[in-house]
Amino acid sequence: MSSIVDTSPLFDLRSDIVVAATPDSVYAVVSDLSRSGEWSPECQGGEWISGEPATVGAVFRGENLRQEDVVSWAPLVRGTWYTECRVVAAEPGRTFRWMMLSHASEDQESVWGFDVRPAEGGGTVLTHHFRMGLATAGIHKIVADLDEPARVRFIEEWTTKLAQDLADTLKLIRDVIETAA
Repeated sequence: MSSIVDTSPLFDLRSDIVVAATPDSVYAVVSDLSRSGEWSPECQGGEWISGEPATVGAVFRGENLRQEDVVSWAPLVRGTWYTECRVVAAEPGRTFRWMMLSHASEDQESVWGFDVRPAEGGGTVLTHHFRMGLATAGIHKIVADLDEPARVRFIEEWTTKLAQDLADTLKLIRDVIETAA
């Protein structure tokens, strides 16, 4: 019997905002994952642990914080936890993407990123996107003891949360960049 968590892609979300800055300057900010705490609803920042920061192959260790009220009924990790990701695309002024790694440092089909392009009339269109092909080990752990209706509810509520996180992140990045200008 198949489950909603067998769907691929499980998540495929994006959000856009216009920022009053050049694509290169926007890229310079969003490719510095150590600054994530300035705008991310969960990532508090972190550090580059291998490779040249913000280049393909570099690995970043993020410190994350999830509040108790986030999909509060689901068996999620709460409080502080750590993740590692590897940069999979780094094209200054265009795109920056990172893939989440499993606890065994294996690739997962969980890719976050930013794309930048000139906006008509000036500024930059900043797109924040997230795609999870096959469910990660973490998703499987969350839903392991849930029946199928609860799994469906979790995926629906998590999709809503992710969409809001993308939009909130973009607003905060815009504010950080435009306030600094």
